[in-house]
Amino acid sequence: MGTAFTRLVGVRHPLVQTGMGWVAGPRLVSATANAGALGVLASATMTVEQLRAAVREVKSRTDAPFGVNLRADAGDARERVRIIVEEGVKVASFALAPSRELIAELKDAGVVVVPSVGAKRHAEKVAAWGADAVIVQGGEGGGHTGDVATTVLLPQVVDAVDIPVVAAGGFHDGRGLVAALAYGAAGVAMGTRFLLTSDSTVPDAVKAKYLAATVKDVTVTTAVDGMPHRMLRSELVTALERSGRVRALAQAVVRAASFRKVSGLSWPRMVRDGLAMKHGRSLSWSQVLLAANTPMLLKASMVDGRTDLGVMASGQVAGLIEDLPSCAELVARVMAEAEAALEELYAFRTLPTPG
Repeated sequence: MGTAFTRLVGVRHPLVQTGMGWVAGPRLVSATANAGALGVLASATMTVEQLRAAVREVKSRTDAPFGVNLRADAGDARERVRIIVEEGVKVASFALAPSRELIAELKDAGVVVVPSVGAKRHAEKVAAWGADAVIVQGGEGGGHTGDVATTVLLPQVVDAVDIPVVAAGGFHDGRGLVAALAYGAAGVAMGTRFLLTSDSTVPDAVKAKYLAATVKDVTVTTAVDGMPHRMLRSELVTALERSGRVRALAQAVVRAASFRKVSGLSWPRMVRDGLAMKHGRSLSWSQVLLAANTPMLLKASMVDGRTDLGVMASGQVAGLIEDLPSCAELVARVMAEAEAALEELYAFRTLPTPG
């Protein structure tokens, strides 16, 4: 199923596995790429040296195109861009809008630039700056998210820009892909659905939490870092929501100290990173620290399996997912479902007119 997006990035299927921190590592990315979709490596939770090693590991596992997700506001963003260019990575995706200069630098090196956006105006801005495509995430999506549904946001963006648009937020099967194509998208991006595969390195006990979740078990909270964050409801989330500022600050300091040991970041650097994530919001000091060390909260669940100490970012579709296929099985299933849905729609078109 060829679209403007598959032609742009060189993959067989219009499906993207999103760059989820601590989840989208070499194994998941290469499995996705080998299945014919676009795998995206999450670099925000890696040091620069780890990123280069991860890119090389993906390249050792697959000859197919893949991408790397970057934080545009990271202090070492240009160093990470240099690795992408030097290692011949096909796609650079961004969780936040990159600068005009960063887009130009990547495009001059032949890298396809695909920022993620959550509003029409953001899509218009990055398109004007030269982005090759955009991923637009509606409020159903996991992690940091907005409050506009994909079915409302997607057609707005499709009508506003003339570059390929990939839809994210609420997708997990072939019917969703066909629906996105009908809205004018050139593909769909899925996070939670790829997290819940046998190729994902997330601990089995954590995957079981996702599989047991209903749609109502997926909530949006600002208690973690001051920004709307969609995740599975847990004891930690409830505790953070009920904590006063003093207690929340104490908890944040403890977790920040742990993240500092893992990441090697200095306290001033962590505070700067936290402040960079404010984006005009009024955050308490506990939220600034949590914004800087949210990766540690994710690591506790996604790597260590400690769902009592960590957070589990999740799209609403977690309540609809019931199995753990391999990436190859998932991609084949989604595409077969999409073909079946298209054939059914075509059958409606060819039915004889009554009377």
